[in-house]
Amino acid sequence: MHFTAPLTIALSKGRIFDQTLPLLAHADIRPAEDPETSRKLILATNHPQVRLVIVRASDVPTYVEYGGADLGVAGKDVLLEHGGEGLYEPLDLRIARCRMMVAGPLGADLGSRRLRIATKYVKTAERHFAAQGKQVEIIKLYGSMELAPLVGLSDRIVDLVESGNTLKANGLVPLEHIADISSRLVVNKASWKMKHASVMALVAALREAVGRSGA
Repeated sequence: MHFTAPLTIALSKGRIFDQTLPLLAHADIRPAEDPETSRKLILATNHPQVRLVIVRASDVPTYVEYGGADLGVAGKDVLLEHGGEGLYEPLDLRIARCRMMVAGPLGADLGSRRLRIATKYVKTAERHFAAQGKQVEIIKLYGSMELAPLVGLSDRIVDLVESGNTLKANGLVPLEHIADISSRLVVNKASWKMKHASVMALVAALREAVGRSGA
């Protein structure tokens, strides 16, 4: 594949990176180094015109929106929280799939008081409950969400659920579905216009890779 303009792709380490690599390989893009062992945050690829930048998952939309990267791969959960302004979202890569759910103890007596919700997805949780006409108190946490109802910190949590085994192990159950989550390709709006041929060539190759994967 030939790229007429330089492209920078923002990725985060971990599950999304691992599942994006085969899709990029279909577009004949391969990192020159393993990001899990390299200390570099900018990785060259086999294409002199294409490089990868390694950032936190929650920062991918920001890097793409403000031009630190031309494209990126971000979970829909991150995009919902970010808002998605300043980005195009041309492709669902159908990787890293799970569900965003409201969860809590089954049959808990909550009375009529305002619910306390523990989550790192503050904006998404606020929108969800506002759409139901419910006023809730949001408590922001960064991890171990399942612990919050167990120690009385919250009544419910909003979090990602894959198998549900972690919830079950902690005596919690999924109660409300908010959104199906998967990773999406996002593109900077200026890059979409100024580097259109290169961006569209990559989008087409990734779309074909997704189709072949049968995900």
